[in-house]
Amino acid sequence: MMTKRNWLIVTAAALLVSVAAHGFMLSEWLHGRYLIGANDGMSQMVPFKHFLYESMRDGNYFYSERFGFGGGIFSQLGYYFSTSVVFLLTAAVTVCLEWAGAVDPSLQYWADATVFVSIIRLTVIQLLAVVFFRQLGLRTRYAYAGAVLYSVSVLYFRHVTYWEFFADAMLFLPLLLIGAERIMRSGKPAVFVVAVMLSMADNFYFAYVNFLLTFIYIVFRWFIPIAGRDVSKLRQMIQFIVGGIAGAALSAPFFVPAVYGYLNNYRPPFEGEIPLFRMHDNFLTDGRVVVLPAIAVVALLLFPLYKNRLFRLFALLTTMLAVLHESPAAGSLFNGLSAPQYRWEHMLMLVAGGTAACTLQYWKTLRVKDIAVAAAGAIGLYAIFTIVDRGGGGSLYSDSLIVLLFVICALALLAAVRQFKHWDGALYLAVLAAALVTVILYQETKLALDNTDVGQVQGQGVPKSFLTSDGYNAAAPREMIQRLSADDPDELARFDWMIGLRNNTPIVQDFLGMSMYSSLLNKNLLHFYWDDLSIDMGRESVSRYAGLGGRANLYSLLNGVYAVRGEHGNPVPYGFREVAEQDDYRAYESSNRLPFVRTAGRVYTEAELADSPALAREHAMLDGIILENASGDTERAPEVTDLIRQADVKPVNAEYVGDTLVVTGENGGLDLHVKDRSLLKEDMYVSMYLKRTEADQGFAMTVNDYRTTRKRIDSIYRTRVYDLSIRIPSDETIRIRMPQGTYTLRDLALYAEDYETLKRAGQRSAAVPPPDVEWKGGRASIRLDNVDADPYAVMPIPYEKGWRAKVNGERIAIEKANYAFTGIRIGPGVNTIELTYYPPYFGISLLLAVITAGLLLVFRLLTRKKGTPRN
Repeated sequence: MMTKRNWLIVTAAALLVSVAAHGFMLSEWLHGRYLIGANDGMSQMVPFKHFLYESMRDGNYFYSERFGFGGGIFSQLGYYFSTSVVFLLTAAVTVCLEWAGAVDPSLQYWADATVFVSIIRLTVIQLLAVVFFRQLGLRTRYAYAGAVLYSVSVLYFRHVTYWEFFADAMLFLPLLLIGAERIMRSGKPAVFVVAVMLSMADNFYFAYVNFLLTFIYIVFRWFIPIAGRDVSKLRQMIQFIVGGIAGAALSAPFFVPAVYGYLNNYRPPFEGEIPLFRMHDNFLTDGRVVVLPAIAVVALLLFPLYKNRLFRLFALLTTMLAVLHESPAAGSLFNGLSAPQYRWEHMLMLVAGGTAACTLQYWKTLRVKDIAVAAAGAIGLYAIFTIVDRGGGGSLYSDSLIVLLFVICALALLAAVRQFKHWDGALYLAVLAAALVTVILYQETKLALDNTDVGQVQGQGVPKSFLTSDGYNAAAPREMIQRLSADDPDELARFDWMIGLRNNTPIVQDFLGMSMYSSLLNKNLLHFYWDDLSIDMGRESVSRYAGLGGRANLYSLLNGVYAVRGEHGNPVPYGFREVAEQDDYRAYESSNRLPFVRTAGRVYTEAELADSPALAREHAMLDGIILENASGDTERAPEVTDLIRQADVKPVNAEYVGDTLVVTGENGGLDLHVKDRSLLKEDMYVSMYLKRTEADQGFAMTVNDYRTTRKRIDSIYRTRVYDLSIRIPSDETIRIRMPQGTYTLRDLALYAEDYETLKRAGQRSAAVPPPDVEWKGGRASIRLDNVDADPYAVMPIPYEKGWRAKVNGERIAIEKANYAFTGIRIGPGVNTIELTYYPPYFGISLLLAVITAGLLLVFRLLTRKKGTPRN
């Protein structure tokens, strides 16, 4: 056991090393810059923390109407921060600081806090790793060295910079292994139960990763016993299973809703090749994801140490995991058998740290010859990796890693000679210093990249000024939106506005928007965009949606009242008139507003509309309601006329034969010329199947003044949706253009929209009393006078498990309406509708956790009463 004095020393050392490791980040912060990823870091990490804190502070723990069109934030942000232990603790501290008037938790506050939270997290990771290594029999100073090599790693800082919550996984892995060791050594499962509970509650994805890693460790431990006498494997298995179930039950109120958020998401399955082995990361001399410490590489070649069981355990695990790091198949396994990702390598760093720590502890048992051979072998390996890696050996970062190897080898030989008393200490300090030098160089040369879009230059972070720049949080449109929102009597009026490719602009600028970027989204909304209505977002990508393709019918249906455009925005929807202007930005308001809640008497089914074009489906939603399943009489699909036969199709700088379009010029495509001008109405809908046949590049496509982009056909971020529907203002000639290349283009269709159906819907709504609607977070109250005795009310609240409805005090089932939204059966006359949201299965999960906690408490009291030793 470590004494209190030793704990204080280790804690102080851990904090000091953590601050030193963040030296570059702190320096950037002091110079008004952030080492935060310009893309996901600024688009997701910082905004999500700010958004969740604001929502939870306002009492909206589970749902927010500001999450895109509305969404269960406890479930859908469970992958990020809503259940994160680190974030929740940070939020609790922030509440106290805000109450004391010490901070203003703005967007900048959360960007500022990143480095300081990271320092504390890294300190705690070191302490947990020390406990783990001490439990295995390593002395404190060597356990601490192993902890530093584990925590002060390029992997940790890569996580913190790009996807901050990834770094939390490094907290829970050593905790799980401590719990596993306590079961194996003494049959005490309490720590394991707590570790499982915290892991599953914190993040379901990394719980899966860490459980796989813990299983691998346990298997190796069984084959390489290191304790004097472990308990029987049968007892271990029983305690692992029972402890795992108990921990899972305790985590259920957090874990179950988060997993539901994952299951209720949709992402196209990965179809690319997953080879068993492919070198993707030079982890010796130019590591992008991990860098094996030089001392660990030397240690792996110290063959006499393999006689020691603890060293053998760590060395074999290090070797195996280093090989698996270069295996896309392993990356796929740890990513749930999906696209290969490299997010599990913290285990590699932990066992590499253990290998180095064992080596330092047993250093005096080695001969000079052994160390010389190992040093020569390590130098040879570094030479091979530098030669094989075509990009290696030519940068400050890679050259420095080679120099650090030579320093470690030289000090190792000097320490082995043992002519000078303090060379062992010099080697020890050099190992710690090498870790610090590596991560600081990595931050400056690999993470602080040149990104002119955010005003970032090579070797520097993102400037603080970017948070208020036109490229991130433009003042002019934000101020226009604030004015229009304050003046509009409809508190639920939505704005179509986002800055560039930043779909989370509504979160950053705090307004009801129509876009969202998150790894987990309501799959009904994604299918609504991709499949059901073929809404083009201006940019093909998974994990996001944006705008409504300028389609006025959809704006009216989804309470999209305003559209804001910059100087080069796509065309505004039909019927929108300019109402505000500031600098280069203009705001437009719809003249075809529909009430938030409408009654519907005509019922259509998804099956009836299965073969209908998107425009016909829009008409059905305006005319009534579309249900997934409906009983009783239903309507036939509305008819719309395909005008493609009334148009001449002419290739321009291209050849079009059959379904193949070959663009021969720099830019080319097709012209569709409508022969009869009388067929032209207000807008045209152009539909087609379009796919570039070469996997050489993504491309931009324009249809007259409308522009959209498509991913490479081998991109893991493509939607695999090739059926497009583009709305443009009517024109005799529709010009479809794309860059040089070969495309499959078929199923061309052309529809004219006169908006008579939208106008009739507006007239019907104007003839009845407007509904009274209040919607805030997970509660909505509606008072609706159903004067026409229609059977349904339909509203643009996304359909999501967890909503419950009462109509005039009676529980009513919620139905999926209009493909992705909410429909409720109502009666004639005045209807009072109450909607309440709680995360799916939250009640039963909470009950399960309480019962489990009670049973564990009873068990604890009984065992203590019988004199069972305390865990």
